[in-house]
Amino acid sequence: MPASTSRVQFVYLLAILLSCLQSVSAKPPVNIGERRELFVEQTLVDQITGDAELRLQKPVPREVVIKFDQPWEGSSSGYHTIIQEDDLYRLYYRGSHIIVSEGKLNTGSHKPYYCYAESTDGIHWKRPELGIVEFKGSKKNNIILEGKGCHNFAPFLDENPDCKPDEKYKALGGLQGEGGLFAFQSADGIDWKLMQEEPVITKGAFDSQNLAFWDSDQKQYRTYYRVFTAGITDSKTWKPEGDRAIQTATSPDFLKWENVADLVYEDSPSEELYTNQVSPYFRAPHLRIGFPARYIERGWSESMRALTDYERRKMRASSVERYGTALSEGLLMASRDGVHFKRWNEAFLRPGIERPGTWQYGHQFIAENVVQTESSFEGAPNELSIYAAEDYWHGKGGSLRRYSLRLDGFIALHGSMKGGELLTVPIVFTGKELSLNFSTSAAGSLYVEIQNASGEPIPGFTFKDCDELFGDTVNRTVTWNQKSDVSSLAGKPIRLRFRLKDADLFSYQFQD
Repeated sequence: MPASTSRVQFVYLLAILLSCLQSVSAKPPVNIGERRELFVEQTLVDQITGDAELRLQKPVPREVVIKFDQPWEGSSSGYHTIIQEDDLYRLYYRGSHIIVSEGKLNTGSHKPYYCYAESTDGIHWKRPELGIVEFKGSKKNNIILEGKGCHNFAPFLDENPDCKPDEKYKALGGLQGEGGLFAFQSADGIDWKLMQEEPVITKGAFDSQNLAFWDSDQKQYRTYYRVFTAGITDSKTWKPEGDRAIQTATSPDFLKWENVADLVYEDSPSEELYTNQVSPYFRAPHLRIGFPARYIERGWSESMRALTDYERRKMRASSVERYGTALSEGLLMASRDGVHFKRWNEAFLRPGIERPGTWQYGHQFIAENVVQTESSFEGAPNELSIYAAEDYWHGKGGSLRRYSLRLDGFIALHGSMKGGELLTVPIVFTGKELSLNFSTSAAGSLYVEIQNASGEPIPGFTFKDCDELFGDTVNRTVTWNQKSDVSSLAGKPIRLRFRLKDADLFSYQFQD
């Protein structure tokens, strides 16, 4: 056989081998079924081209919904949890009081309590007179719990289909000084008791809001709790040193916790995170979205002295400097597996315009859970409401302010007037139509092309076939040549290619 023929055969076989290796190493398409997909993390993003980017959105400040001005609520009311259950909104929060004086800071007139309020719209709140816990000789109050766990009690509505009726609500609460995190249960969300006398998690810092929930995507309970970065030195030793950080663990029964892991962040610097506020996003439960509080000690400077409430700030710093010069704000992070997070480094909820009760330690600690509320604009779709603390350690009591955001409106795929595109990785879907949540200017536009897994436009679903999209809606069906049916492509690997001009895309979903 001539040498040239052998070389040709060798090259041919090598090409086949490389092709096989590539096909083996190529990631399989992501099966999204009929899930709603957001841009809060980038698993499904292959490439972004032109003048387009993923842009962090900013919640809009709204009204103060409640002022914590009752004697048992005090100046350091915090660690808020809001649960939406059908047409009822439940608010849980700590009542405690800190007295600040020159060179001294103490816990004031009473121990911590946990309190409860209700609302039918998420804006107007009432304190029911529960008659459960006595405060200064009277049970005419809205206190639900005293004693163990009351520094950071964090309840949730258990969506486990096998949940027992008397455990419909569960909670974690407790401090390292109390032994760790304890498990609580309740049938109605008001009368609570311990699930067992011993703590269920013992290694951690816990001096924060330590959350748990039923993960319907992974079919297990998951918790997120406070640690220090240099905390766990071995399996038996806890050393409270280092920066504030977050760990997670899972459980089949809410009592035995395992699979402990430090959170891993994509493209984010090491920062001190106080609360975590991670929970499944109710419109896309496979995505776990968190609002950690970023804690920064800025020290004294001319800018610090120029901030609002200088005299009170100086008074707090006279006991411990960081109490007067530390600042906090809300961040956004998201994960698909509950451990690896995309954390957006820019602030999601800034301290905002300078005014009394802001730009201080404890400001913009976001409440656990995002809920859905009616828009203030008549005829507009519902919106998301987020709640955050103000006036922490100031005067007689703090307050809780509401912020609004469009549905799915955490991150936008933004295209400028010059235009830009995003191409997804290969995906597999079920359903008959593609729905978008988007906003354009009057002159803006959005087009969608469906490609095969290799990136070739599929006839009938190209950009030329796509009917122009413009407007501002949370649910618009895409059409190609005035037809919306994409069922012929269901179950096959495809890619979506979005083309935007002066437009924002917030989510997409294949639907029946």
